[in-house]
Amino acid sequence: MKQKYEQQMKKGVLEMLVLRLLFEREKYGYQLICELREKSDDLFLLKEGTLYPILYRMEDDGLVVSKWSEPKGKEVSRKYYSITEEGRETLEQLQILWNRFTEKVDNIMESK
Repeated sequence: MKQKYEQQMKKGVLEMLVLRLLFEREKYGYQLICELREKSDDLFLLKEGTLYPILYRMEDDGLVVSKWSEPKGKEVSRKYYSITEEGRETLEQLQILWNRFTEKVDNIMESK
């Protein structure tokens, strides 16, 4: 039962977290997967099949843009994502909403 609820809670914050990581600098998909895992102490263990649809949807919504890198030597070309101005504004709004949301949830959970 726990896993079902955990998945639902994670699903609700993934776009915000991806935007936050891209706020720092452009990144490619596997980088995002690793940073989410590392910064969350393994709470967010995403697979590519979970992350890429999020990135594609955010790109369609104008929150991120992507570009392919030029391969250098033995390096392969990578698709880098960066946040747009609309993505920055959305991230700011999501952060405000998240703060309000967690405050109210905490109020309910801590009430007697």
